[in-house]
Amino acid sequence: MSDAAPARGRPPGLTGSALLAEARATFLQHGYAATTMSEVAARARISKSSLYREHPSKSALYSAVVSDWAESGRDAMRPALDRLAQSRDLEPGLVELGDVILRGVLSPPVLEMRRLVINEARSQPEVAAMYLRESWQRNIAALAKTFDAMRRAGTLAADDTTAAAEEFTWLLVGAPLNAALLGAEVEPAADASSRAVALFLARYGADRSAVGTTDRA
Repeated sequence: MSDAAPARGRPPGLTGSALLAEARATFLQHGYAATTMSEVAARARISKSSLYREHPSKSALYSAVVSDWAESGRDAMRPALDRLAQSRDLEPGLVELGDVILRGVLSPPVLEMRRLVINEARSQPEVAAMYLRESWQRNIAALAKTFDAMRRAGTLAADDTTAAAEEFTWLLVGAPLNAALLGAEVEPAADASSRAVALFLARYGADRSAVGTTDRA
């Protein structure tokens, strides 16, 4: 039996999601136009030919980076959605969900990727459309599905749950996201969430119809 230590060699090169993470860091550092496949390959410790075998062009690599990033955020709000769907008291559940959404949307890595995609939307419109579809619109659909379950349970008065999900999301993130992207002071997440929920429930709370009926009596 030998006690010899294993020979030291060059660290293995990156592939898969690890390669895409390194490519993402490069795109964020330099922007799309100034990023080269040679630099990505060097940072990933692989040959340029190996990089091209996995991603045949810089455009394909960029698309894979953005898609991988969107996929990594899939179901981030699922636990809060599940708790909300089971709750009979909507306000605390919506405030919790709002806090989860805001902390995600306003986190530095998410803001960096949003800026990158926005900056490159004109030169890479297909990637921008894919990011919108796989991130924002997918989250709206998940929220609408939860709102639909709440409507059937009688805890939410919303005939069009997709419209309600879009309204809740924009009430929640519109002002904070705009401020963050422009480098202005951002309202604390808890305050923004509470304000958005109060406005949302004023329109979609389950007792809204009953209150309106009483007022008209």
